[in-house]
Amino acid sequence: MSATATGLIVFACVFGGALLGIALRRMLPEQHLSTESKDVVKLGMGLLATMAALVLSLLIASAKSAYDAERSEVTQLAANVVLLDRVLAHYGPESKECRDLLRRYVASVLDQMWPQGGIGAAAFDLTTTGGDDLYEKIQALSPQNEAQRLLRTDARQITVDLGRTRSLLLAQSGSTIPGPFLGILTFWVTVIFVSFGLFAPRNATVVATLLICALSVSGAVYLILELDQPFRGFIQVSSAPLRTALAHLGQ
Repeated sequence: MSATATGLIVFACVFGGALLGIALRRMLPEQHLSTESKDVVKLGMGLLATMAALVLSLLIASAKSAYDAERSEVTQLAANVVLLDRVLAHYGPESKECRDLLRRYVASVLDQMWPQGGIGAAAFDLTTTGGDDLYEKIQALSPQNEAQRLLRTDARQITVDLGRTRSLLLAQSGSTIPGPFLGILTFWVTVIFVSFGLFAPRNATVVATLLICALSVSGAVYLILELDQPFRGFIQVSSAPLRTALAHLGQ
């Protein structure tokens, strides 16, 4: 389910809970709305609000960590691409085929991770063999002196690092937000909003305030899910490092 759809569901649950509380106020007997009853409900909602705040902060921290990790890996991938190209350039003209293959490999990775210019979801292909082909081409080079042997060794190691980083990006492409966490958080916040509506006076100011608060909560959930999916949606990891690296390949 997309982040937008989940955010709308959370909004419907939370604001619907507030409206339910307002409707229940008219149905409950007066003794259920006494000062003593209000105090008990406020204590219980205070406990729920504390737990909800802790879970919300945990989800935000988890999503932000996942986003930062993948952004760092993209930057590392771009740096290794440029470094590999320079190593192959120093090897000599014999490495031209390897450098051309590197360029095609980077272009393929860009098309997979940021399809259609960054619109839509990334499509990681497990069957892509560009990295394997590049490693085999580098392995097939025939060094003529000690300097070329060292450069070929460096190139092989950087190619292995490229493959490792891409595998990490693939492994981390799924969601890291546990569904039960999100479900429990939505339930707690809905119950809190029911209590808001239960004891709030019925007027436009109260309804508008509850609406804004519900939008804020659903917006926070939307932000969490967007950060948790860094290669799709509106909050994406930038492709600029890899595109810059691609522009400098072969120079």
